[in-house]
Amino acid sequence: MSAICLYFQVHQPYRIKKYRVFDIGNDHDYFTSPDGSRLNNREILEKVARKSYLPANKLFLELLNAYPRLKISYSISGVLLEQLEQYAPEALASFQELAATGRVEILAETYYHSLSFIFSRPEFDRQVKLQIQTVRRLFKKIPKVFRNNELIYNNELAGEIEKLGFTGILAEGADHILGWRSPNYLYSPVGSQKVKLLLKNYRLSDDIAFRFSTSTWNEYPLTATKFARWVSAVNGGGDIVNLFMDYETFGEHQWEDTGIFEFLRHLPAELLKHPDNYFVTPSEAVKKLPAVAELDFPHFVSWADVERDISAWLGNAMQDDAAAKLYALETAILKTKDKNLIDDWRKLQTSDHFYYMCTKWFSDGDVHKYFNPYESPYDAFIAFMNVLKDLKLRLDSYQKNSSPLLD
Repeated sequence: MSAICLYFQVHQPYRIKKYRVFDIGNDHDYFTSPDGSRLNNREILEKVARKSYLPANKLFLELLNAYPRLKISYSISGVLLEQLEQYAPEALASFQELAATGRVEILAETYYHSLSFIFSRPEFDRQVKLQIQTVRRLFKKIPKVFRNNELIYNNELAGEIEKLGFTGILAEGADHILGWRSPNYLYSPVGSQKVKLLLKNYRLSDDIAFRFSTSTWNEYPLTATKFARWVSAVNGGGDIVNLFMDYETFGEHQWEDTGIFEFLRHLPAELLKHPDNYFVTPSEAVKKLPAVAELDFPHFVSWADVERDISAWLGNAMQDDAAAKLYALETAILKTKDKNLIDDWRKLQTSDHFYYMCTKWFSDGDVHKYFNPYESPYDAFIAFMNVLKDLKLRLDSYQKNSSPLLD
């Protein structure tokens, strides 16, 4: 028998506006762009909710009602949940309606969708706990499985999330890690006693997420019947097929006129035609399926680009400099206990800011250009560093005003 695990990442950042040099010291609102701007977070969220979240959630609710064996899972970043509460409460309500069915699992991640595990374990722990609190408040659920943003993972991360009480973690089924092994089994992380690894089957996942509307693809058009046949072929050669992708695949990355919603509408029925196929949530997979072997991830692996590493976020001098200067402020920022200052600092941690600074122009260049709202990676870097300078001025002012007067 073969389990099918459907997991979707749901995330939108607070994009930094075109923050200029002469804004430093004068403007502390970093994330509000004028109407019509490619950086206007409210307009972007409303568009994505209209094109993707609302129609996809409506369809999934219909499918859950039609197919009692269907189960799905999401991780929804804290910064997106904030924006949904503020700008699109009807979309948030639709996610809550899905969760209330009892067959939708909400996973944990870092609240700010950050690279904090790489730079600060204490900050990582704080953000994970904040995310758990938010999921509990909004969905009345306590996450049992963890998914780091962009599936960034290594052995040390498994040990850390085990300490936090999770039983499972998602990772990329990268070829250079797996070697001859298959992603269609559960594995044990090196040195872990309780946590199990669920690995993305990137070939099948990317057939939907990236190749679905590519007319030059030799399997185009992709139908639910054809895709279900590929998934069912795993029976006898694996325990689980993990289909992990961005939720914006439905309606935003793959527009409605590509037929993506119709494909999705017919997919559960086609998958369930095979008598050995069944759906699981990640926590059910961890409980039900054995770990067949220990798997070593000595270096960071992600689901981004052909390299499957962290070079999309930390691969050039701009990215490295911006991240180092940002996290160098941690102790001083947190010591202020100033809510607005801390929140702005944490919003700057969101990994998208560093992704926008990426200068890859080879096999993954078009992908980076598509997702970058700035004219160039250099514009993204300039805006970020200008904001960071203003944040540092605010910090210096706070420290000066809070210092005891000398006699």
